[in-house]
Amino acid sequence: MSNSSITNRYQLAREQYAELGVDVDKAIAILSQIPVSLHCWQGDDVGGFERTGEALGNGLAVTGNYPGKATNPEQLRSDLDKVTSLLPGKHRLNLHACYGEFGGKKVDRDAVGVEHFQNWIDWAKQKGMGLDFNPTYFAHPLSDDGFTLSHKDDAVRKFWIEHGKRCREIGASMGSQLGSTTVTNFWIPDGYKDLPADRKAPRERLTASLDEIFTKQIDPAVHLDAVECKLFGIGSESYVVGSHEFYLGYAVTRQKVLCLDAGHFHPTEGIADKISSVMQWLPRILLHVSRGVRWDSDHVVILNDDLNQIAQELVRGEFVGRTHIGLDFFDASINRIAAWVIGTRAMIKALLIALLEPTDKLRQMENEGDFTGRLALLEELKTMPFGAVWDYHCEKMGVPAGLAWLEEVRSYERDVISKR
Repeated sequence: MSNSSITNRYQLAREQYAELGVDVDKAIAILSQIPVSLHCWQGDDVGGFERTGEALGNGLAVTGNYPGKATNPEQLRSDLDKVTSLLPGKHRLNLHACYGEFGGKKVDRDAVGVEHFQNWIDWAKQKGMGLDFNPTYFAHPLSDDGFTLSHKDDAVRKFWIEHGKRCREIGASMGSQLGSTTVTNFWIPDGYKDLPADRKAPRERLTASLDEIFTKQIDPAVHLDAVECKLFGIGSESYVVGSHEFYLGYAVTRQKVLCLDAGHFHPTEGIADKISSVMQWLPRILLHVSRGVRWDSDHVVILNDDLNQIAQELVRGEFVGRTHIGLDFFDASINRIAAWVIGTRAMIKALLIALLEPTDKLRQMENEGDFTGRLALLEELKTMPFGAVWDYHCEKMGVPAGLAWLEEVRSYERDVISKR
């Protein structure tokens, strides 16, 4: 598609939206300032660089064997460079603790330090990119029985508490060095496959462990703590210690960031409706945008109703400034870079569609009881030419419009990935 064609289509779309009272230029300006935190684990199937040889386990599974996954930090950073070159806007990277660079040495989780992530920090600084962080509470001998921070063994629990403390320090250093607040998100796999006799004690231990990890006060300008709930996992089908109710109560009473993962609830349950509820009690939330299919399968994000509803809720409720948007999926059945690009561009598109709504007009109709007009307008918006605005936005930001990005990914696969 030629530049002139993109511009002409945009001008026509701009006029159509203006008739509804929508300022398209303002919407694009807002969109360009919303970062999405890309998840490093899409690039290597949640492998990491510890070289422990441990199976992934703990309720996590990646399917597919598409060739050419990243096998070292340099390859992963190269892949991320390609991904970010195909995305409009400035975005972030979300790292897991198992992605440290340990120089071929065995560094256990209770001994990780900022020095193991300094190359990532330097790379992010060069790119002008912020970093987010996660302790890694899976794929380790001391998590093999399915319990970490809620473990009944004091020594095991102490090990994982120390890991959490060290990860907070790493996250704080990231935020300080980069001048961009790092969100360090805590998710643990703890739970039972079958019905437990005691649901209370593990949650009491988890509460005590988290309180100990969070004892040290860290400047919220450089670092924020988040806690992530889950309905069930493989091997924890009957009972998850860190349920939604547990972490909602914990986040509210401790004023932590609550992470809502789109794939961590009942298959028919969306997270969009939860946003305005939890925002009544919390200053900020973290989203892990994923796509569950029947179970917590973390499929590549696509532009579907669930995604649109999440973006609509963020914009309509004026929650964008209080929300950290991150992605969380892993698909090894297709080109991993394409998966990143498809999912991230879908998230950005959903935000654009939401920003192109005449929110004030919709709210006015609702307040006046004009539910007929509200429904009619919402339906009309579905056929508005947001695609023309999207292509113009991509061109303006210097990235490929339409499907042009796919050929760049295929070229990178031929020139780089296929030679691994």
